Amino acid sequence: MLTLPIPLVVALILGFLALRHALAGDRSILFLVLLATCGVQALVISLTQHYGLSLLWPIQLGTAVAMPPLAWLTFQSAALRPLDRKRDWLHLLGPAFTAFCSVFAPATLDVVLPALFAGYGAAILVALRIDEALPLARLGAGPRPARIWKAVGLLLILSALSDVLIAVALRLGHVEWRPLIISMFTSLTLLGVGLLSLSRDADGTGDESSDEDDPGATAPKAPRPSEQDAELIARLDALMQKDRPHLDADLTLARLARRLHVPIKQLSAAINRAKGENVSRYVNGFRVRNACALMEGGETITEAMLGSGFNTKSNFNREFARVTGQSPSAFLRSVQKG
Repeated sequence: MLTLPIPLVVALILGFLALRHALAGDRSILFLVLLATCGVQALVISLTQHYGLSLLWPIQLGTAVAMPPLAWLTFQSAALRPLDRKRDWLHLLGPAFTAFCSVFAPATLDVVLPALFAGYGAAILVALRIDEALPLARLGAGPRPARIWKAVGLLLILSALSDVLIAVALRLGHVEWRPLIISMFTSLTLLGVGLLSLSRDADGTGDESSDEDDPGATAPKAPRPSEQDAELIARLDALMQKDRPHLDADLTLARLARRLHVPIKQLSAAINRAKGENVSRYVNGFRVRNACALMEGGETITEAMLGSGFNTKSNFNREFARVTGQSPSAFLRSVQKG
């Protein structure tokens, strides 16, 4: 019976998914490049470790050093801001430095590669702590986009740990441990990053934002709402009531800010100060009230959920209970009794 190495199985899965989504055209170029890089990395690992094709080592190194910055750029363009060539070219420095080390100081790769993975993994986790709003993420997805990208960041750090374990095993003279460590840790990381990055909730909507909308900027904090906050919230409330943008399941903070012609951070901070809640909860309040009206009009829970801009039932149930103090089914029973 033919048994395929785990990295080869991972490569086949990722290759199939990359081809499927490339043909469907439902993912961004960066997502597909990241997925393809993970697939090629798994394939080359299988060929070098299990079939002895050591000549492919340069390709293995190239895909390895490309994956962390690709994961970061994919996360950034999906959740924070569009790519900016003037700033983002700096992410070429990591792979370039690794290539330099591979030629002139190969022994340092045991440190450089894990540092690259751990650094970008930590950068994703730090960005999520600093900017929980994720301007380009769909508000209807709730906390799921942040959780997906947090998992990707942790997987990158796990990959760094696997590189450290491999280096330790080699220094201890246990060369036979290397295929096992790669199969367990590296394959898990590659498969995890690939599958998580394919989730629709991890992908942004391609909103364009100007330099003044840079989500990395720090918004000034005030102890109480200012007159400017009150004026902006009044405009926002009028927009929500008139145009009802909350019914769009793909609505993002960036789109709301663009409709009001204000920077993303200004709108987010105004909602926080004036309403005492984040943007997602503010928008979901309108969605829940719309769902209540639909159920009062005779629609089912699922119809009301989908017709109000929610993407997932878990987020709908959670937000419905937060706003109304009861579950959607309990609300519907009270409507039917009345």
